[in-house]
Amino acid sequence: MTAAAIAAPRYPSRRTALRWLRPAGVAATFAVLVWQLGTGPFLDGLHAVDGGALAAATGLAVLTTVCCAWRWRTVARGLGVELPLGTAVAAYYRSIFLNVALPGGVVGDVHRGVRHGLRAVVSERAAGQVVQVVLTVGVLLVLPSPVRHVVPYVALALLAVAVGAALVLRVRPAVALTRRAWPVVALASALVVAGHTVTFLIAAHAAGATAPMSQMLPLALLVMLAAALPNVGGWGPREGVTAWAFAAAGLGASVGVATAVVYGVMVLVASLPGGAVLLVGWARR
Repeated sequence: MTAAAIAAPRYPSRRTALRWLRPAGVAATFAVLVWQLGTGPFLDGLHAVDGGALAAATGLAVLTTVCCAWRWRTVARGLGVELPLGTAVAAYYRSIFLNVALPGGVVGDVHRGVRHGLRAVVSERAAGQVVQVVLTVGVLLVLPSPVRHVVPYVALALLAVAVGAALVLRVRPAVALTRRAWPVVALASALVVAGHTVTFLIAAHAAGATAPMSQMLPLALLVMLAAALPNVGGWGPREGVTAWAFAAAGLGASVGVATAVVYGVMVLVASLPGGAVLLVGWARR
């Protein structure tokens, strides 16, 4: 038997291991949180969700989704792809719903990329991350963050990520953004970050956090970045980072976990219009 024949069966098992790595990491995060804090903060978060918070999240989601679609349409146009705004909004809602409802957190983006072009989707998400990182670094450096002892390291790491992503977008002609596109992308991305941050602050208030805005804003932006890490339906790193950040701020890890649970439920409910878009598409086919 040849060496190639011997090595061939190993590749499926390696892919299987990588496929289970993400849910295993999420499970480990929740296991540690339950071990340290118990199930109380999770139940408190579920009980703290009310109609007002869900209505606010749904309204803010309209703003952020339209801004995301606007950003995507601008990037796609720079690549020579015309994308009507209504089509972009519907596709983005469907993408958000799939990201939240299915494991992996990127299924919706992959689906959107397959139907409308992967280059535009990758470029649009990367550009949005660059703007989010720059805004987060700026807030961490300006406001008196309760996690100030790690701010220089976090800021440098985030800035390095932003610079790297910007260089990739600039040196690769296939995904490069024109000078005309960047102001639109920056404005749309800033509005998206603002909408998500306000949603998180509403969740924190519903969970019982009473810290001033100057203390909560850096925490919210850190958690928003953590939400972009590999996850399962949005859950996992977000809860771990929220617990750590709230504990470092003196607000209590339990309040942080409850806030993350409230935020997760708000995001799930706000994404439901994407499920309706998906059902309408199935019915038409």
